[in-house]
Order: sequence, then C-alpha cells, then structure tokens
Amino acid sequence: MGEINANPLFRYLRPHVYRDEQYQYSEGWAYTTSGGVIYCNPKKKGSPREWEYILAHCLLHFGLGHFKFKANPRLWNIACDAYIAKLLSDFKIGTAPQDFVLPSLVQTEEKLYRNFLDEEPGLEMLGHGTAGNLPDMVFRQKTDSDNFKRQREQWEKEFASGISLSVTHAVSQAAGIVLDQNYDYQERSIASAAKRWFINSYTFLGSLASNFRIINDALLCARMDIHIAAVSPSCREIYINPAAGLNLEQCKFVMAHEFLHAALRHDTRAMGRDPYLWNVACDYVINGWLVEMDVGELPPGLLYDESLRDLSAEGIYDTIATDLRRARKLATLRGTGLGDILGPSSESFWKQGEGVTLDEFYRNSISQGLSYHTGLGRGLIPAGLIEEIQALAHPPIAWDVELAKWFDENFAPPEHHRSYSRMGRRQASSPDIPRPGIAVRNSDEHERTYGVLLDSSGSMDRLLLAKALGAIASYSVAREIFAVRVIFCDASAYDQGYLRPEDIAGRVKIRGRGGTVLQPGIDLLDKTDDFPGNAPLLIITDGGCDILKIARREHAFLIPQNASLPFVPKGKVFRVG
Repeated sequence: MGEINANPLFRYLRPHVYRDEQYQYSEGWAYTTSGGVIYCNPKKKGSPREWEYILAHCLLHFGLGHFKFKANPRLWNIACDAYIAKLLSDFKIGTAPQDFVLPSLVQTEEKLYRNFLDEEPGLEMLGHGTAGNLPDMVFRQKTDSDNFKRQREQWEKEFASGISLSVTHAVSQAAGIVLDQNYDYQERSIASAAKRWFINSYTFLGSLASNFRIINDALLCARMDIHIAAVSPSCREIYINPAAGLNLEQCKFVMAHEFLHAALRHDTRAMGRDPYLWNVACDYVINGWLVEMDVGELPPGLLYDESLRDLSAEGIYDTIATDLRRARKLATLRGTGLGDILGPSSESFWKQGEGVTLDEFYRNSISQGLSYHTGLGRGLIPAGLIEEIQALAHPPIAWDVELAKWFDENFAPPEHHRSYSRMGRRQASSPDIPRPGIAVRNSDEHERTYGVLLDSSGSMDRLLLAKALGAIASYSVAREIFAVRVIFCDASAYDQGYLRPEDIAGRVKIRGRGGTVLQPGIDLLDKTDDFPGNAPLLIITDGGCDILKIARREHAFLIPQNASLPFVPKGKVFRVG
C-alpha cells in the first residue's frame, strides 16, 4: 500500500476503504464489495508496481461510483473494468500484470454498457478486471438503501478532493514548492512559511496572521480567477495561488497586503463608489505603505506609484476616476478587472452574540499589533497608516450629528435685543408698566434661511426623504431659522416658496416623480431676488442625478449610505443610514 499512500489522487478516499486478505475466489488478484472492502489474494505474488495497479483499479470502482444497480451487472462490471484500465494507462499508475489485456481506445463506462446490451463484448474488452474471469465488484447490501447512498456519495466526494489535490501537487511542483511525502501544503509551502514569519517575527501583523487561514490551492484559485492572491475578510481566509511563483519575500509582501485590506475594512468603506476602482485605490495606498515599511519584496506588476504616496484611498479614487478607460486596465493581485477583496460571505458566526463583531475583531487586532510594534521598537510605521488605524479605534460620527455641526457652522446664534414692539413675558404681572420683550433684528431674521433642493424622481426612497426632512425640520427650529426655501426637482424644477421649518416634515407634498435633473433648481435659486446670495443649500438625492455646478454657494448633500454621486463633490456629503 506504500505506493498508493504516496499518491495524492487516493489520499482522501483510501481511509474510507478497507483491505482484507480473506480472499474467497479461486483465481484473480482482488475484488471489491459494496461494503467498502477490498479483498486481496494472499497467494498471488506480484511486484509493488503490479499491486499498485491492482489496488488503484479497486479504489477507482469506489471513487467513480461504479456500485450502481444495473439490469445486467456482469456487462456493467466489464464496462467499468475497461474504462478503469484506460484511465490507469493514461495516468501511468502502476504496472498491469502480464495476464491483463492492454487497454484500447474506449468510451465512458455508461456508453460501453449500452453498447454491450446491444452486442456482447468481444475478447478485446475482456481481461481488464482484477478477479480474473469473475466479477471484481460484489454487492453485499441493497444499493437503494439510504445508508449505502450516503456511503457512495462520501466515496465520490473524497475522490474528487483527491483529484483536486493531485492537480495542486502537479502545479505546485512546477512552481518550485517543496512538499513532504504526505503532500502537506499548509505546513511546507512558501505561504505557510510567510505566515509563520508574521506570527514569530512581525508583531504588527502577527495577531492578524494567527487568525487567518491560508488557502494555497492552485485548482481553487484557478476556479475563482485568482491570479496571485485575494482575501475574504468575512471568512478570515487569504488565497495564495502557488502557480504565481512567488518567492518567500514576495509572499510576505502579498500576505501583508491582504492583511491590511481586511484590517482596515476596505470591503465596507466603498460607500457607493465603484468597487473595483475603490479596490485599485486601496492597492496603491497599501503598496506604498509596505514599500516604505520594507516588508518583503514588491512583486513585479503590482500597483505602485510614488507620486500618489501622500494621498488617501479616497483621494486616489477621485484621481483615477477621471480616466476610467485607463483605470479599468489596472490589475489588482487577483487580476485585471477583478478586485482582490472578495465579497461578503455568510457572517452567521459574527451574529451569534457570543463574541465580538467583525469590525471589533479587526479593530482590536490591528490596534493591538500597532501597540506591540511601537512598544518594542520594531520599526517605523507610515503616518498615514497610523492615522487609519487610530480612526478605526473611534466609531464613525452619525450623519445627523454631522448635519447638526453643519447647521452650527452656517447659522450662528441670532443676536437678540429688547424691543417694545414685542411685549415681555412678565407684562401680565404688572399691566401698568410696559416691559420690552426679546426679539431678533429683522435684518438677521430674514438672512437666517437656506435652500432645500429635493430630488423627487421615481427612484428616491421615501424612507430617506422622511429621515432627511425630519432632521432638517428639527435642527432648523432649534436654530431659529426664519424660513426654508424648498425646490422639488425631477424632469423640471418646482418652486414651493418659503416654508416655516416646522411645516417641512409634516406638510410638504412631493410633486413630480419623473427623471432627475437638479441643475435647473440651483439656477432658479441663483436668479431669485428674494433668496440671499450667501444662503447655504442642502441637496437631497439618491445620487442618480446630473452633474451639478454650484460656483459660489455653500452647500451639502444628503444621500443614502451606499450611494455615490456622479461627480466629485465640493461640499460636504452626509450619508443617511
């Protein structure tokens, strides 16, 4: 069994099949039973290569699912034997004993069986079985039982895993990876050596490395279109393609690249941006940091530009988004047109309530690594990376709080004064003594206004409208806003005139619901004489609008959490979640 044990094709199937020497036939080498047992003839003398051929033949009966009920079991057995003999000859597994018939060009076992039903097999189709002239597949239980069906499915599944391992073995050897006799890729591959280096020698990313599983499977990477590497933050898995031919230093660089993608939550920070262009922007930033930190060796062809060194991922995104044709040709570690940040998978583990959330896990891991790294004096960390990590340690400010700050910046508390035009509160207690009340100067009162440009197209979410208008109304009342100028825009602009702040949330009726063109609404406000030229503007849209030109007016946008604008905004953007 030594040669069979060393063959990756049968590594997973072999433990599910048993060998027994209580041979009951008078001839032949071996036969199989539906119970998962191979009976070998102890009296048969053969070389190790011949026994490798015999045992491989028997194992293939299990792995290929040959234990099926057929109307003529004997013809089915002959068809399966002929097909397996051809496979063993093609795979160069073992050596066929001298009394075996050499395989000829045959079809699949199913086609052979149908042909045999029409015409008895000739001599050239006989002599391929391992039990001589007797059948080498013996049924010992009902093939329609649930237990046998589960057992057969298990055999086929383990054989499929063996095929995957065999292909990975061949590709890995071509890539120069040293494997032990058990084909233990996870322990002996370059990717595993790089992971051990992070855990043992690089404290900054060691905590992350210890919690990630490294997938070093060439066949799986080919199926997932992963050219060099990719990361799944939700599954805590990094995929390294052994066929990429990375050396140890390059593998360290690539692995650190994927660790930072996950730790900095680049998968959730796109915020409505194009996912691929956002991935490219993050690649530029991370590669710049790793080159500066001297972690491993930058593999050829990766995204790196010295001129983008001081820009954030958001800034780089805005830069490359101006030339989409060129940006689409840039390649991440996964390949051209494919992001190496894999989409979310099932996160049920993180929702069980028994541990930290996914965000907390990555935030704690990278923060702890930074603390250890700086405390031990293990090297410098780029200032931009430290800022990102520190930003992760603080939860993001809610959109309505940011909106409140915007109101504070644009509307200082009004200047109050005493005026006899408005009677004081204490007048009733002393009716004979006139007392002035507190009032706002008329000039200040009329200047305390702003415009609301509301996208009323059919694509707008009513929940977004309700949240935005409710927040605007409450903040306006709290800051003593005189009135708000409301404009509805879809295919045309509809001027609602001035409305009291308390009327916005409850009494506004949406008009329009056609297409989305917002520029006429902005032009209308600019040309209106009774709207101050320095009054700010709030634009509520879902992002599916035209490109806006707002030259001199302070403005801000309220958009859904995952939406994006078709242009680079100059004003603040509040994302309503």
